[in-house]
Amino acid sequence: MSFYTFARSVVRGILKPVYRYEVIGTENIPSEGGVLLCSNHIDNLDPPTVGITCPRPISFMAKAELFDAPVLKTILPKLETFPVKRGVGDREALRKGLGILKEGKVLGLFPEGTRSKDGKLKKGLAGVGFFALRSTADVVPCAIIGPYKAFSKVKVVYGKPLDMSEFRERRASADEVTEAIMSEIAKLIEKYQ
Repeated sequence: MSFYTFARSVVRGILKPVYRYEVIGTENIPSEGGVLLCSNHIDNLDPPTVGITCPRPISFMAKAELFDAPVLKTILPKLETFPVKRGVGDREALRKGLGILKEGKVLGLFPEGTRSKDGKLKKGLAGVGFFALRSTADVVPCAIIGPYKAFSKVKVVYGKPLDMSEFRERRASADEVTEAIMSEIAKLIEKYQ
């Protein structure tokens, strides 16, 4: 058993009794090949929530500051999570993310870059569009619908993969692609709220 599988079962055992997860659309996640999984970000519990509800292991990109914490800097790399320096063009993080997609794995991103304080969907960052354009990965939108309150329902909705071919063919901008992805996340939130 890998550390990821072990940690996932432990986290599931802790979170599932507290939050009544309703998971919709896991069949929309391709069973193989690179997947760029893009979710809204409403709480610190979002990464473990997506991690325990997605049928495939996920490599998350996380803010570099988390890797300064003594316990986290040991655990996060074992969970296939890697750092990104926010506010600068972190080429190493971009290379690492593209490598994960090329290896046929799942890369999990929160396009807003940080938690939404009021729970409303914010503008996405261009890095998400970069990954969608520079890879052949399937792009799957995900909506987390809270709030996280003990013994209340948290919905996790996985949408159908988005067709990126038209954007890739006409070499659309990363910003335009990010907007399209955020629009799909917004539709999921509106539909399942």
